[in-house]
Amino acid sequence: LGFHVSDEGINRGTRLVFLTRDANEHHQIVLAQGRPDETGFSVINQISFRTGSLDDLKTMKSLLESEGIAEFRQVTHGNAWSIYFADPEDNRIEIFVDTPWHIDQPSGEPIDLAESTEAITAATEAHVRTQPGYGSMADWRRGLAKTLEDAAS
Repeated sequence: LGFHVSDEGINRGTRLVFLTRDANEHHQIVLAQGRPDETGFSVINQISFRTGSLDDLKTMKSLLESEGIAEFRQVTHGNAWSIYFADPEDNRIEIFVDTPWHIDQPSGEPIDLAESTEAITAATEAHVRTQPGYGSMADWRRGLAKTLEDAAS
């Protein structure tokens, strides 16, 4: 995913690896070695990473395929286009890009990133216009900002 090891070491017997994609951030993710055998499942629901555009999402999928990732879930949530895949420890990873729209969540419609950006965008827009909570993401963000501001005062 383009992360680089910025530091690593042992703390209380556990190996830690610090990862970053930004020279201004010592770390954005810290991985700790090991998972208790008795867990039997991933204790992480998902780890999500935002990318800049739908074309960037397509490029990331191609890069992951070249690294041997074969199984993807490709979906539009109305407010985002996403790909999901499992990391080597079977944790769910999401890479997504925002759309300009908002609809009530949860929502997930399959998409095919092999289609053109224009076709994916048009199909998503047609779909979201029929969904509860449809509006612009900008309006939704303004509403949430107001709610958070009111709660803080």
